[in-house]
Amino acid sequence: MYKDNLQQNKSIAGGRLSKYTLTGIAVLLCCISQVSHGYSLYVSNEKDNTISVIDGNSLDVIDTISVGQRPRGIVLSADNNFLYMCTSDDDHIEVLDLQTRKVVHTLPSGPDPELMALDAAGRLYIANEDDNMVTVVDVENRRKLEEIPVGIEPEGIGLSPDGKWLASTSETTNMTHFINTETLKIEANVLVDSRPRVAQFTADGKEVWVSSEIGGTVSIIDTDTHTIKHKIEFDIRGLRKESIQPVGVKIATDGTDKVYVALGPSARVAVINARTYEVEKYLLVGPRVWNLEFSPDQTRLYTTNGVSGDVSVIDLKKQRVIKSVKVGRLPWGIVARP
Repeated sequence: MYKDNLQQNKSIAGGRLSKYTLTGIAVLLCCISQVSHGYSLYVSNEKDNTISVIDGNSLDVIDTISVGQRPRGIVLSADNNFLYMCTSDDDHIEVLDLQTRKVVHTLPSGPDPELMALDAAGRLYIANEDDNMVTVVDVENRRKLEEIPVGIEPEGIGLSPDGKWLASTSETTNMTHFINTETLKIEANVLVDSRPRVAQFTADGKEVWVSSEIGGTVSIIDTDTHTIKHKIEFDIRGLRKESIQPVGVKIATDGTDKVYVALGPSARVAVINARTYEVEKYLLVGPRVWNLEFSPDQTRLYTTNGVSGDVSVIDLKKQRVIKSVKVGRLPWGIVARP
C-alpha cells in the first residue's frame, strides 16, 4: 500500500497524471467552486413581519422567519453570523442568529428605526425617523453611545469606505448631513432635492450618491468640498415624471463603472455610467422597486418589489431580468450572505 501511494505521488509530481486522477481533480475543483459561490439572500417583508431566506444558487425560498413588527433596513454583522434588523414599529433593532435563525436579543434605538450602517469598530449608526436623530450603538456591549440631532425624518445612512464620514439624509429637511465619525458632530449640510432616501459612497470615498424620491433625481456630492458636482434626472418613455421615484442605490465595485438606481413605482432600475453620469438603460422589474443588492461576485442584482411582493433577479452580463422570486408582503430590505 505504501509503495503504491508513493508511486502515485511520484507520478503526479512528475506530471504523469492518469485519466482517473484528472477526473478526480476536476470533480474536486467543481465541488470547491460550488461551495465558494454559495450564498443566501435575506429579505425583510415589511407587512408580514418576516424575513424570507432565498438560496442564491437555486433561487428558491428555503425559509421564512418570524421577526418583530415592520422589519425594514437590514445589515449583516462583520462575521456574517448575525443579521441586524430595524423592526420599526417595535422601536428597536432585533438581532437574528443566522445559524439557528432565531432572534437572540435586541439593541436600543430611537423611535421608528429605518436604515443603518455598521462600521469596522462594531458601531451601528441608525436613522430614527420619528425623533430626528441618528443613534450610535455599540453592538458588542449592546448599549447606546450617542444620539446625533439631524434634520426632520432621517432615513438614509451611508458610511465612507475609510469609516471617517457618515452621510445621513433627512426626508423633510431635504438635506444630506456629513457627520464626522470621530467627533460624532455634523460638519456640513448639503441641500438636495425633495425627500432624499438613500446615500451611498463610491469605493474610493470621493463621491456620495443621494437619491431624492419626490425630486426624481440623484445628486452626486463631492465628499471633500461637500458640494453637488452633478445631478442625474430620469426620463422613461410613456411614464409621468411623478411615477419615477429614485430610492435604492447600488454602486458596482467590479470595475464595470456601473451604478444601479431603483425607481419605485415606475418598476424600473436605471443603469448609469459612473464616469459619464449618463443613464444607459432602464431594466423592467416589479412595481414599487425599493432596494437593491448584488450577489457576492456582482454577476447578479436583486431588487425588492413592494407591490408585487417579489424579488427580481437581474443577470448583469445580459442586462436583463431572468427570474422573479415570490416572497412576503411589501419586501423592503435585502442583503446577500456569502
